[in-house]
Amino acid sequence: MSESIFQQLSALLPAGCVRENVTLAPYTTMRTGGPAALFAEPRNAQQLAHVHQWAQEKGLSLLILGNGSNLLIADSGFDGLVIHLGRALSEVSVFANTLTAQAGASLAAAARAAAQASLTGLEFAAGIPGSIGGAVCMNAGAYGGEIAQVIVSACVLTPEGVRTVSKEELSLGYRSSAVMQNGWVVLEATFELPPGSPDEIKATMADLAARRREKQPLQYPSCGSFFKRPVGYYAGALIEQAGLKGYRVGDAQVSEMHAGFVINRGHATSSEIYRLMQEVQCRVQAQFGVTLEPEVRLIGHFEA
Repeated sequence: MSESIFQQLSALLPAGCVRENVTLAPYTTMRTGGPAALFAEPRNAQQLAHVHQWAQEKGLSLLILGNGSNLLIADSGFDGLVIHLGRALSEVSVFANTLTAQAGASLAAAARAAAQASLTGLEFAAGIPGSIGGAVCMNAGAYGGEIAQVIVSACVLTPEGVRTVSKEELSLGYRSSAVMQNGWVVLEATFELPPGSPDEIKATMADLAARRREKQPLQYPSCGSFFKRPVGYYAGALIEQAGLKGYRVGDAQVSEMHAGFVINRGHATSSEIYRLMQEVQCRVQAQFGVTLEPEVRLIGHFEA
């Protein structure tokens, strides 16, 4: 990345908000991934919009990074600009039955805020290791709940500027949305939640947390469910039936606890995870004729 580009970007944000060659592994839940050529952390939505517009004008590749829970970033990194939505864009507020959360807020923080206000409907999100922005983009869900059930609207950055779009216009489907399809950037989301019993809300969250601990490999870095659910099947069941539970490529492994999870046993590389993914796809396709699509987004260059 040329020095002039770095200097131009640095001039757009407060001191310390722009860095070069930042290793991305610590910013992903898989704990793998190489460096970003440029890495910016805007302190508010206005700065984010300004930097985003500048990057587009410069023709830079862009990656919006929240909690990094659904990304596999290549070992070679990302040759463009990563805009990280950190603590400065993580506010959560509650008024009456409405909860509003900025894109960088974690789903867990939003679920806790709802519980503290005795509002129900976000219990399913308490254990999902993602941010609000990514959750809206992917229509995140678990245990029968999903973002589409509770969201009212989202404030998004589009090529035409900042807009508030309705739930209908978001077109939320299974791990898809208009945000993803149109390349929008979520700035914040608003949810409408009915009042509930504080004891029942806490009990539900505790029950879901216990079920996660029992069935998911939470002690290892992972992206959560690695593959999308094929129509009429469960990815984890197909992988297990293919005899791949525990299958390893280096330190990348199909979890022995839940075959739908790919874990980093300590020093896995993104390349190892990618090769494991390909082997799983090939063997499930060969045995069952089912194509497994990754739910995880692949960022950067991976060798076939």
